[in-house]
Amino acid sequence: MTDTTETAQAAALEFTVTKNLAAKSPAERDAILADPGFGTHFTDHMVDICWSERGGWHRPRVSPYGPISLDPAAAVLHYGQEIFEGIKAYRHADGGIYTFRPEENGKRLQRSARRLALPELPVDYFVQSLRELVAVDGAWVPSGEDQSLYLRPFMFAKEAFLGVRAAKKVAYYVIGSPAGSYWPRGIKPINIWLEQTYQRAGKGGTGAAKTGGNYAASLLPQAEAYERGCDQVVFLDADGYIEELGGMNILFVKKDGTLVTPASDSILDGITRNSILELARDRGLTVEQRPVSLTEWREGVASGDITEVFACGTAAVISPIGLLKSDEFEDAQPIGELALSLREELTDIQYGRREDTHGWLMRLDA
Repeated sequence: MTDTTETAQAAALEFTVTKNLAAKSPAERDAILADPGFGTHFTDHMVDICWSERGGWHRPRVSPYGPISLDPAAAVLHYGQEIFEGIKAYRHADGGIYTFRPEENGKRLQRSARRLALPELPVDYFVQSLRELVAVDGAWVPSGEDQSLYLRPFMFAKEAFLGVRAAKKVAYYVIGSPAGSYWPRGIKPINIWLEQTYQRAGKGGTGAAKTGGNYAASLLPQAEAYERGCDQVVFLDADGYIEELGGMNILFVKKDGTLVTPASDSILDGITRNSILELARDRGLTVEQRPVSLTEWREGVASGDITEVFACGTAAVISPIGLLKSDEFEDAQPIGELALSLREELTDIQYGRREDTHGWLMRLDA
């Protein structure tokens, strides 16, 4: 494993760039950007960096977007040694391309790597990898309302070896996907299915890491939630405390203005969530990160002590929750104004419409 720290400065990598001769034409690209959807279209290029136990991080390059060749014995295919991140690039009114708190994503990727026994990519390399992709595919960053370029950095074990140990060869990639709203029907209250059979992650497991296995564990419950007319599923831990949704954190607003979010070592440390909590503190609101039981949630809504419930994440930003549903009950959730107010403030910062007093934005095309 590489020995990196959050404050270590890594020398810039020298990337080679191979242009995609089959890149989309401007007209083809514009047609996609007019209605990009979410996660269905991809830019013309991708970034990749190799790592080996002997050579460290090496062979950084930008190459045409396309299939990845893997040996059938590659460790990721057998043992799931893989992590990823999600971050967006935004087109500002001045034409510049910015991203939001990339160092925090880089640090979280390091924490995920540590838990999955993968090498820790220096944060400087992480940020540089975003810049390198934007340098060749900046035209793919849309300028429409609520649009962005969703960037997906990911790392996986590629060593061809069937023994059960940490891989000695690893690949890191970044791909980009132009994105419209995560919820095509617009920002409306979503229905949540309460999962009481399956768990997303267990105590001491990989829940705090952004790894594919956590999401794979959520897919069956998510499919069952869709069948029941729900948009997302919320998971409990073994003791009946709220964890998170399949891909989002959850927050509760109390009638005294306190903002509460579950705390657990098996919940992903959400960057969007942390930013929302900081904006709430700026408003003078009290913020609590602590265990929240299902009983507290239901009784709080019934008594009026909880006045609003919403979910948040990089892709969807903020979504109010309108219904909590299970086989035994359907609890209508109170709809308030704080969630949408915080969403407006956060997205205004991200898109450059409001002053960034926290220094969260970083220009990528400078």
